Amino acid sequence: MTVPATMPPESPGGRPVWREPSFLRLWSGTTASGLATWALPFVLGLAVLDHALSATGLGVVLAARTAGFLLAVPVAGVLADRYSRRAVVLWAGLAAALATPLIALGLGRSVLLMSAAAVVVGAGQGACRPAFQALTAEVVDAGRRRQANAAITLAVRVTTLVAPAATALLATVLSSWTLIVGTGLLWLLAAILPPPGRRTPAAERAGTPMLAEFGEGVREARRHPWFLAGLAALAAVIFTGYSATAVALPLVGRDRYGTEAVLVSYGLAPVGLAFLAPAVDAFGWQPVLALCALVCFSAPAAAALVPTSRHFSRSERIRV
Repeated sequence: MTVPATMPPESPGGRPVWREPSFLRLWSGTTASGLATWALPFVLGLAVLDHALSATGLGVVLAARTAGFLLAVPVAGVLADRYSRRAVVLWAGLAAALATPLIALGLGRSVLLMSAAAVVVGAGQGACRPAFQALTAEVVDAGRRRQANAAITLAVRVTTLVAPAATALLATVLSSWTLIVGTGLLWLLAAILPPPGRRTPAAERAGTPMLAEFGEGVREARRHPWFLAGLAALAAVIFTGYSATAVALPLVGRDRYGTEAVLVSYGLAPVGLAFLAPAVDAFGWQPVLALCALVCFSAPAAAALVPTSRHFSRSERIRV
């Protein structure tokens, strides 16, 4: 019986997936892309602390990256179906890696240059995501795919905590410019580390116009009400939560508490994992997620009501 080209052959001996070099390469590339994705906003926040970037410039650059991401994700899904997933990861990662130094070059010089480069970085991030997910099925056989998905999901979630903490630690010895370039190196690793897949692009899709295929995907998404609800929830998180952590936190920390307070807040991010993991084991996902949502809504409101946050001004007047 011939093994189909779209399915990886079963591995000998059924050994764990993390002992497979091909999966380790895929996992490392996914982790590198996650670290680069989550580190950049915090590095730019540190640039605000150093007065190399204004709060307005920070918001514009992050908005440009988000716009590039949102534009690329739907198109990347079509590309991943029509062409080699490994090629999509390679070119998307290379685009982000080459554009990232331009963000560093524009730091303190040109917000326009930084924004244009951020659009490309966001597009690379958006194009990598569906291609990485699809590449897992090509690298890992069906019997161990659940292990692989769990390991990759864990890596993606942990990078949201590790990236801010690592940024805070490295900021004590490296400049913002160096850290930005470092995220570009992470994108380069994300582009070159993943192994080649075992899938040949479907021949029947070769004659289908890309725009028609994209429209088919949009019509399919509209048939699922949960998709639109999830998209609205994601937009709310981006517009509110990310704005607070990526823009408001550096600004308030710089003008009210100093650089050290922001570094401590970034560095304490992994502490939450130490509390969440045993809580999930004891009470389950739903109570823990409900509590996290309550904290996310109530903590900013409580912080705004404390006496030290009142009468906040961006610049303190010098008393003679």
